Amino acid sequence: MSDTTSEIPAARTELPPDRFLNRELSWLDFNARVLELAEDATQPLLERAKFLAIFASNLDEFYMVRIAGLKRRQSTGLTVRSPDGLTIREQLARVTERTQELVHRHAWCFAGDVRPLLEQAGIRIVHWDDLADADALRLREYFRDQVFPVLTPLAVDPAHPFPYISGLSLNLAVSVRDPDTGAPRFARLKVPNNVPRFVQVGTADSSTTFLPLEDLIAAHLPQLFPGLDVLDHHLFRVTRNADLEVEEDRDEDLLQALERELARRRFGPAVRLEVHETMDPRILDVLVSELEVSRADVVTVPGLLDLASLMALYGLDRPELKDEPFVPATHPRLSEGETPKSVFATLREGDVLLHHPYHSFATSVQRFIEQAAADPDVLAIKQTLYRTSGDSPIVTALIEAAHSGKQVVVLVEIKARFDEEANITWARELERAGCHVVYGLVGLKTHCKTALVVRREGGVIRRYCHIGTGNYNPKTARIYEDLGILTADPRVGADLTDLFNTLTGYSRQTAYRQLMVAPHGVRGGLLEKIRREARHVAEGRPAGIRFKVNSLVDEKVIDALYDASCAGVPVELFIRGICALRPGVPGLSENIRVRSIVGRFLEHSRVFNFRNGGEGEWWIGSADLMHRNLDRRVEVLLRVCEDGAHRQLQTMFDSAMAEDVRCWELGPDARWTAREGRDHQAALVAAVAEQVG
Repeated sequence: MSDTTSEIPAARTELPPDRFLNRELSWLDFNARVLELAEDATQPLLERAKFLAIFASNLDEFYMVRIAGLKRRQSTGLTVRSPDGLTIREQLARVTERTQELVHRHAWCFAGDVRPLLEQAGIRIVHWDDLADADALRLREYFRDQVFPVLTPLAVDPAHPFPYISGLSLNLAVSVRDPDTGAPRFARLKVPNNVPRFVQVGTADSSTTFLPLEDLIAAHLPQLFPGLDVLDHHLFRVTRNADLEVEEDRDEDLLQALERELARRRFGPAVRLEVHETMDPRILDVLVSELEVSRADVVTVPGLLDLASLMALYGLDRPELKDEPFVPATHPRLSEGETPKSVFATLREGDVLLHHPYHSFATSVQRFIEQAAADPDVLAIKQTLYRTSGDSPIVTALIEAAHSGKQVVVLVEIKARFDEEANITWARELERAGCHVVYGLVGLKTHCKTALVVRREGGVIRRYCHIGTGNYNPKTARIYEDLGILTADPRVGADLTDLFNTLTGYSRQTAYRQLMVAPHGVRGGLLEKIRREARHVAEGRPAGIRFKVNSLVDEKVIDALYDASCAGVPVELFIRGICALRPGVPGLSENIRVRSIVGRFLEHSRVFNFRNGGEGEWWIGSADLMHRNLDRRVEVLLRVCEDGAHRQLQTMFDSAMAEDVRCWELGPDARWTAREGRDHQAALVAAVAEQVG
């Protein structure tokens, strides 16, 4: 299957020009849904604080990557319009307006709702003037011993140029005056990020009280500027472009090119300036000028800056303020009572469909790799790694396998955004252990999640495989919802063998038995299947489409779904984040329903279902329906063949799309409407517990 434009008919000319929603504004709508969870009084209190922190960190990354990308394209001077017809200037203006609205909601939710409730629960965030004398004395000693030595005030004057401000750091802009001359001075003081943001006040007891670190520093500014009058201080924070552009050249070592680019990342141009709403206009003028940002890049915050640091409060030992503890269950086919079973013996009896975090990653995928590493009959292990944890048991198992003489091939995607340095470290450690480490294909990110184990059994070579929708990361596997298949299907084994030969060698294979592989096969394969559903309707056979993805942006896929809707195909879309499709428009998409679920677990799996005339077809994989996934990444979709797995996926979809489930639904006016009901994720927790118990 090819994704070339010549093989894909152009969209019908009668499709309306306003059929696409703006992806940046749609992403902000997603983050607004995260904020709604923080605003929800039925959520446990520290869970609400956690969602406030997630909202803030999400917005940071949005500016570092998406807004930075728009600004970079704007700097070229070219007139570029988004699929919904907006210029870059218009998009940035709308993003700024929507962001400012959400930031004020976010700040009010914390200051006016969550913070007072935390105080009632004995968790207080106070200011310096609120402290008792004994507490102030103790914190003066703490400042002297732990904070003062790491502070570096930087003057700004003709002899001292404006200092570099690192991305996402908290900073104090300090105004001082020479008492002899009366001359005003300006200095910058960085709030250190290697000291806890919230400093505990007093001794630990039933009441936990914290002072923001910037308040502690501000109270001691005279010690940092002796002999000068401290007039004022203002907190600010800068976000910088962190989107790497690695120019890949076949004649240059990719690792060296990436390391060079990583060194440049910290000096990327500023794309956002956050300031407290009481910021002195004269100081703001200095910051805007020196940081070379526009007034439109300034976000005013009516409260604490950087609420992502609230995640530290979530770490408090207050279980009554959090969700009930959740322990993933071992898949019933992978154990007998408390005794683990051989994964290989289990897979010879049939495939195992895993649904994380409900099914334990540690006792399934991780155990699969660990058993392979320890098994003397295993000859080779081949695996892709996109993101993994700092103390990865998967990497440890691969290293042990190499030490025991097995052939270990690992494709480490060192271009995985914000994990580049960690992945470079893993790649070098794997190489030192004797693993064959490769970095993928020039011009493409390898985003697929695949593992292949080659085992000799009685003189016969058998291949065992795992293909998933999520990363080989045991930490995120406890909070991300993902799917995976463990299988000994010879067709899948042959496909993965061919795929790894493509990734590690010079093979140009594009056709597979049970897989669709991007960039050559996923878009074209999905478009053909969408059109097939329209043919089924025309011929009176059962038809229907169900997709579950993180993001739907690709215009060709969207237009194909519009065509299917016009042909009478019912389309159900379960989309966590960005959706550029406009559902429910008469004559265009009245047969399309779009739903989002945002909850305790991050909905992360990608599933594609076609009724196919009554012979249902299910696919799972790593690809979202975005240009980058379909055109610039190696992605894998696997056809799920076993009836039991079909029923499991059907049950999951039926639950998520049921009328009585809590969700958000997208309307033709581009607005997301919250619907109250039962918790889909809690229902799956209960269902898996019943299955195991």
